[in-house]
Amino acid sequence: MEPVTTPAAVESAETEAAVDAIATAEGLAAQRDQAPIAGAVDTSSVAQSAATLPEGEPGPQELSAAPSQSLAAEFPGWGRYVHGHSFLGALAAGRGPRAGWQALPGEDWARRLAELAAVTVRGGRGAVIMVPDQRDLDRVLAECVALLGESAVGLAAGLGPSARYRRWLSVLRGQAKVVVGTRSAVFSPVRDLGLIAMWDDGDDTFAEPRSPYPHAREVAMLRAHETGAAFVAAGFARTAEVQAIVESGWAHDLLADRSVLRQAMPRITAPGDTDAALERDPIAQAIRIPAVAFTEARKALKDGGAVLVQVPRRGYIPALSCAKCRIPARCRHCNGPLALPDSAPASRGALRSGREGVAEAQSPACRWCGITEAAFRCGACGSRALRAVVIGASRTAEELGRAFPGVPVRGSGGSTILNTVPAGAQVVVSTIGAEPPVPGGYAVAMLLDGWALLGRADLRAAEDALRRWMSAAALVRPGGRVIVMADAALPTVQALVRWDPVWHARFELEQRTEVRFPPAVRFAAIDGTSDSIAELLGEAKLPGNVEVLGPVPLPPGARKPFSSGDSPAEVERMILRADRSGAAALSRALTAAQAVRSTHRSDAPLRVQIDPIDIG
Repeated sequence: MEPVTTPAAVESAETEAAVDAIATAEGLAAQRDQAPIAGAVDTSSVAQSAATLPEGEPGPQELSAAPSQSLAAEFPGWGRYVHGHSFLGALAAGRGPRAGWQALPGEDWARRLAELAAVTVRGGRGAVIMVPDQRDLDRVLAECVALLGESAVGLAAGLGPSARYRRWLSVLRGQAKVVVGTRSAVFSPVRDLGLIAMWDDGDDTFAEPRSPYPHAREVAMLRAHETGAAFVAAGFARTAEVQAIVESGWAHDLLADRSVLRQAMPRITAPGDTDAALERDPIAQAIRIPAVAFTEARKALKDGGAVLVQVPRRGYIPALSCAKCRIPARCRHCNGPLALPDSAPASRGALRSGREGVAEAQSPACRWCGITEAAFRCGACGSRALRAVVIGASRTAEELGRAFPGVPVRGSGGSTILNTVPAGAQVVVSTIGAEPPVPGGYAVAMLLDGWALLGRADLRAAEDALRRWMSAAALVRPGGRVIVMADAALPTVQALVRWDPVWHARFELEQRTEVRFPPAVRFAAIDGTSDSIAELLGEAKLPGNVEVLGPVPLPPGARKPFSSGDSPAEVERMILRADRSGAAALSRALTAAQAVRSTHRSDAPLRVQIDPIDIG
């Protein structure tokens, strides 16, 4: 969807369009908002029994009653999942089944999605497959073309306007039956839509950052419900939103049996997860890479296997602090964070070891203004010594190169993402989301700095951490070794060790329901100055069950609402919380208030979002 670009009061118009579009979506899903759990797309006929599928859609037992023998022979990969071939049979019959599919470790998920699209096309209907990024798009599109030929097209912003418009027209005219794309593909005009599938719906790229801020998953569920198309939310991990629609009965599990899972998964451990492990290595939980990880990596490299090292941060040393008082090191000119960039000529010798392992900085640079801080002095205690807070991918690769001399060390992340690497003894250091596959799978994977992922002040921190870890662990061959550097007692780590994303999604949903967070309730976030927020709320006739929370500062990293004048220094966020039963009334109240505010021609910045991806 295109952002508003009118010269005057741009953000005011943007927020008006956002609320209008939200109201439109609410009108399409008014019955869904009456459901007790978000995402449970409901109609009055279905609302009579939330756990009952719409008429004509088979339940799990009905799906498994008589699977198609021809489909089972042609697509044996789905036989590893309970009711997998029955799901294909329902697709071929055009009955529109809906499922949350958790792929097995090492699964060729792109091929499986292409097979779903092929079965749908054979039934005379079209399909839309959404993926987070271009690398996944190329992979899925190649599999779809191999099965369907020219009837499968890809839609992405990198094509350019002309090529993308030609493909859009081919979809509109019915020449292309399958569309593979990123989040905007959910709006593609596929004729006789029979399937909407999305891979890794927890990726934040599916949330549109421009007005009216739709999430591809929500739009996909609305289209599937309105058209009777099948819906598949696939991934190695599972979000709380998908678990919500499964528990409501709108969708069903598509999982593998535990016996099949045990044969496919690697061995996953955390340092010091048992008393015996702590006796062997008492400091395993206190150091970044414990001895067991080095031992397993050396063994794998000796046998000719590849080792994957996942690092949360790129760069050399992206964060520094005072070695004495541990206060983050700041630039004297702009108050930005100091770091040791990997591009600096003296980066490799910028830190030298001091007493008790403390590193002293020689030439850190500001990450904001780029000015080199040659004579750092802490503003709190006056110390000149610096220590590394976070170790980046470049510094990790350098340390591993010294630990394993003669072994190739490859890096993947930032602007140099590797699509694949050849087989052989090597160490691949990758940032999260940039892990390249290797033929035959990795022998060992080390997931470093788990605290950096789990310690984020974000509602979805644990969910995102498990999703990142599972995506990396899925690249390890069956029987390989995965070592996660995190506290073994944490529920997220336990879910990874057992490879049980459904249990973790259920746990997350229960926790959010208890504290009244999405998807159990509806949130409306209003961002702006204190005056613009007060003006909107003064005009809004909110329902009686709406809770007003805030104001609070805008979450770190969140974009400020656009203003026709200078950007305001202080932007606040007000959150309105309502039960699912009152969500439609809340949206109507905000729509009416925004309409009244627009007549005042106020140019004060304001933005309204429903269930934002970043709550703070």
